[in-house]
Amino acid sequence: MNITIIGTGYVGLVTGVCLADLGNHVFCLDLDPVKIQTLNSGGIPIYEPGLADLVHSNVAAKRLTFSTDVEAAVAHGDVQFIAVGTPPDEDGSADLKYVLAAARSIGRHMNGFKVIVDKSTVPVGTAERVGAAIREELEKRGLADQRFAVVSNPEFLKEGAAVEDFMRPDRIVLGVDDNEDGRDALAAMRKLYAPFNRNHERMRVMNVKSAEFTKYAANAMLATRISFMNELANLADKVGADIEMVRQGIGSDPRIGYSFLYAGTGYGGSCFPKDVQALMRSAGEYGQRLQVLESVEAVNDAQKHVLVRKILERFGNDLHGKTFAVWGLAFKPNTDDMREAPSRVLLGALARAGARIVAHDPVAVHEMKRVLPLDFADAPACIEQIEFAIDPMAALEGADALVIVTEWKAYRSPNLERLKAVMKAPVIFDGRNLYEPETMREAGVSYFGIGRNSY
Repeated sequence: MNITIIGTGYVGLVTGVCLADLGNHVFCLDLDPVKIQTLNSGGIPIYEPGLADLVHSNVAAKRLTFSTDVEAAVAHGDVQFIAVGTPPDEDGSADLKYVLAAARSIGRHMNGFKVIVDKSTVPVGTAERVGAAIREELEKRGLADQRFAVVSNPEFLKEGAAVEDFMRPDRIVLGVDDNEDGRDALAAMRKLYAPFNRNHERMRVMNVKSAEFTKYAANAMLATRISFMNELANLADKVGADIEMVRQGIGSDPRIGYSFLYAGTGYGGSCFPKDVQALMRSAGEYGQRLQVLESVEAVNDAQKHVLVRKILERFGNDLHGKTFAVWGLAFKPNTDDMREAPSRVLLGALARAGARIVAHDPVAVHEMKRVLPLDFADAPACIEQIEFAIDPMAALEGADALVIVTEWKAYRSPNLERLKAVMKAPVIFDGRNLYEPETMREAGVSYFGIGRNSY
């Protein structure tokens, strides 16, 4: 099939590349000429395991094209995926200006029946607004009778495992209208996604608004599990319980399960924070409060300060003369995404308290350097207190403590003897509970986890 992807950000690029790898001819459109030039020269603007190889192989096979040509993009695809950004507006709602601009571009250039797919994460009712924008442009062209259909097909990709998630989906949610155009659109989508349904049916077909709601509901549920576990972990620290043992105890209940029950420093990234806010904003438009989600967000904001609190309890509020090694900057492993990353809160607090920081991350250092001026706009001199090491052990030289923020695999089995030899004192603040407290105790390391009966 001929497919057009509008937007080559995280969702659009992964979707386009994976659909091309299934044999489709995919035209990826982006209005950013620098990004398109990067892609056409063999570069990848985001870090995602396995993505670069798929881009290169499908470009070589002539199934994947990158361009800024809007007219050519609309002419190419029978199915047009809108996968542009929906950043939070000032009031927390999703900003749909890029989605609606894409819709208008389609309406200005389309000829013949098109299936327009909302792949971006959008609030309930967006498909109606997309349809209205397209129809308005068609009417300007004297094509008021031109048929098209708008489909909701939310993405459920985890950063760091997006290619695997796309190629092996646990479900494919499709929201379609129950009319002739909707049925034709559903037939096209069934054809497109047929390779995923050979073993068993993965498609969940519903009305458009239910599909739009499903994406927000899923992310809100996962965010709730994280904040719930973090709140219990903070209590476990006080009562002397081990939150990891608690996790295993409740996770073994099939009604609960183990996923998203790890205590830590809070969630970040591009999805959970803005989607929780957008869902609460949508509820407010209907005069309803989502009190559970209000608490989820409040707990998460507080949890990003949990390591700072533990560090200040140990070293005092004045950190001048202290050096902290930080392992992990990205909001999660296998990505370079720094959006809403807990590390930004940590570095901000430590530097403002006077500390020197030496940080390491396998892939996110360049992104951290980009956001530092934003985070320290009120105190630019603090940036000079932050350095970056080329490997994890180099960051430990002369450190008063090690702070772990992201659970990269490279941090899971450190050489504790070398750690003790190069640090001023063997102190670890583990924001991801990578290590067993008993193991650290036996090694002579002062260890502070999250909800693990720290000592």
